[in-house]
Amino acid sequence: MQPVDSEAGAVTPAPMPENIFLVGMMGAGKTSVGKMLARDLGKAFFDSDHVIEARSGVKVSVIFELEGEAGFRVRETCVIDELTSMQGVVVATGGGAVLNEANRQMLRSRGVVVYLRAAVTELWHRTRHDRNRPLLQTADPLARLTELHTQRDALYRASAHIVMDTGSQSLRTLVTRLRQRLADFSAGDTPAGDAGEHAEPVPRPQED
Repeated sequence: MQPVDSEAGAVTPAPMPENIFLVGMMGAGKTSVGKMLARDLGKAFFDSDHVIEARSGVKVSVIFELEGEAGFRVRETCVIDELTSMQGVVVATGGGAVLNEANRQMLRSRGVVVYLRAAVTELWHRTRHDRNRPLLQTADPLARLTELHTQRDALYRASAHIVMDTGSQSLRTLVTRLRQRLADFSAGDTPAGDAGEHAEPVPRPQED
């Protein structure tokens, strides 16, 4: 609920976090949500994977091919450190960013982390035709996606201040709901069920 200025009778804009960082699986909608959210709030938007591609001059899939996942993760941590050090930004992170404990600490300490959570079947429908997902270039991409979700879900939840189920709602509806959740969080009105999402122990991630 937006606060009301009792003297003027005007509605005061709801406070928003300075920085907002989106985490979640590939296909969860982090880039689409992040762009609309940033536009609504007048913040700058960055996609960490896109920044890596712009600086390297090649797609993430090519970096994986030439440097392996380990090489890509080094680049990713450097970019996340830089982006989370900025002010007034919305950042969409890569699906595997939370595997690195240093990344999780930077994200959580420098802004509000939102986990966009979606069912594996929904993620599969969104990514099944995308050839720029190196971790899904296997004989059974659905099984691989299920494995990655099982491995990472607890890490996303442990990193997040807010968990948003994306479901089948429209992008505008999702962003509107997220803006309200962010306003509630800034005002200290986060529901108890969400406040405890990050409290469970963080499991040790396995290699992809």
